[in-house]
Amino acid sequence: MSLFVALMSGAALVSNAARADEAPPSISANPQFGELAPLKKGLADKGITLQATYIGESLADISGGMRQGAIYEGRLELMLEADMAKIANWQGATLHADGYWIQGTGLTRCYVGSLEPVSYIEALPTVRLYELWWEQKLLDNKLALRAGLLGADSDFVSSKYAQLFVNATTGWPVIFGSDMPSGGPAYPFSAMGLRAHVDATDNFALVAAIYDGNPAGPGPGDPQRRNPYGLAFRMSDPALMMQEAQFKYFQDKDSPGLPGTIKLGAWEYFGDVANYNFDPMGVQYNLTGLQPVSLLGDHGFYAMIDQLLMKAPDDPTKGIGVFARVFGAPADRNLIDFYFDAGINVSGLVPGRSDDVFGFSVAYTKISTSVVNAAYNANLSVAPYREALLELTYQAQIMTGWTVQPVAQYIIEPDAGLGGTKLPNAAVVGLRTTIAY
Repeated sequence: MSLFVALMSGAALVSNAARADEAPPSISANPQFGELAPLKKGLADKGITLQATYIGESLADISGGMRQGAIYEGRLELMLEADMAKIANWQGATLHADGYWIQGTGLTRCYVGSLEPVSYIEALPTVRLYELWWEQKLLDNKLALRAGLLGADSDFVSSKYAQLFVNATTGWPVIFGSDMPSGGPAYPFSAMGLRAHVDATDNFALVAAIYDGNPAGPGPGDPQRRNPYGLAFRMSDPALMMQEAQFKYFQDKDSPGLPGTIKLGAWEYFGDVANYNFDPMGVQYNLTGLQPVSLLGDHGFYAMIDQLLMKAPDDPTKGIGVFARVFGAPADRNLIDFYFDAGINVSGLVPGRSDDVFGFSVAYTKISTSVVNAAYNANLSVAPYREALLELTYQAQIMTGWTVQPVAQYIIEPDAGLGGTKLPNAAVVGLRTTIAY
């Protein structure tokens, strides 16, 4: 029993290493923000783009979870991008660098204990390099090749309507954070890699990438402590590959239908992973003291859709939009074998508050059947099964570049019983502010 609890708790800890990375798309930097605006514009004219975004939030677990309490956490992101066409007459080339200063204590880690991190900025406090890459566009800008330190969450499984939400799983899904080594190449991690983006037509694109498959490297304990500053430029681990096909429709403002996007994707990892079904003796894994035998490779698939259901009267890009995503992975080698989320955004419908966004989302995480069977075979009093999430949020724009966002989350069966006990359902409330310059 103790081996099972240790194994599953370790896997849950790995799942908390990955966080969604993007600020909601409705937040745009204010070009007239303070006295630094002329400096920023002058640099932009010369090909240098500077961007600073600060997210600060107070969150509280008011019932359930591991224990009740409140935290404050913040994340300052600094980004620099150099247009080499303006700087050195190198057409189609871009140099990009960004990093984070992460502060505070995570509510998930210290209070809630859920697999789905309460906030997408939650991570251990540090100063961390995130991305550092060179991009070259070719074939009349239809092909973009990018190489360097890359975050996969910048290119894959991104949903326009999901980015509003605070919980990390609606960005980089918890099934990736749990099943990929060290949580995968997503916030707070990135990995050395190569990515190709092909715009085959105006409405169809293909994205493919290969990464070092373990951004923190192998070893015990928290992956964030193994790679605390984002400076582990690893290139010797087994590879992780990702591919995504993107189909857009009715994108023109005069189109007869409502715009939407469908994405189909897959991932493959080429290293050894644990087999949750069998031990080295060839019998069903029953925690007799033997570790699971290894299997070569892992993979998964997903499908997702963004769909506008109704256009706002004064802005066809706003209105009522929905998203849905579904993910699957083999049960014999993964902690999570099924994940689903969906949600709705409402914007542009309130007179005088056209930039505000209201949203509601749900998420469902299913523990793999192999892990569940192992728990039953060990005669545990609590067998892991599932975790579910409800989130309600409202993002209010105070001025261009500054938003305030209250949020409420209800997490059903936090940790899904993986810790050997059943945690009570957790209620989380909080307030976030985001300033972009």
